Amino acid sequence: MGFILKFILSAVITYLLANFLPGAQIDGFGSAMILVIVLAILNAVVKPILQIIGLPITILTLGLFLFVINALIVMLASYLMSSFEIDGFVSALIFSVVLSLATSVVDMIVD
Repeated sequence: MGFILKFILSAVITYLLANFLPGAQIDGFGSAMILVIVLAILNAVVKPILQIIGLPITILTLGLFLFVINALIVMLASYLMSSFEIDGFVSALIFSVVLSLATSVVDMIVD
């Protein structure tokens, strides 16, 4: 039950962020639900590879390069989905940071 609640709340947060943040557009709530699934798959498959490749830069920047990796994941999701669009890197960075913070709060509340 907790998994379904987290999934629905993440989709709601994603839908609201895409509608209110500048530079992000999404077609509807169904697209937000698909976006949550796409982001989860990309975070499970692509993100570890990017973290390994970017490890030296991550160490040099004291972990700040992980924000860049998250933004790249959001931009890749935008590329894969025609119903979700991000205007540029800065918009993807803002979207990923706010989404990460909001889903962290949801995880703390649901757990």
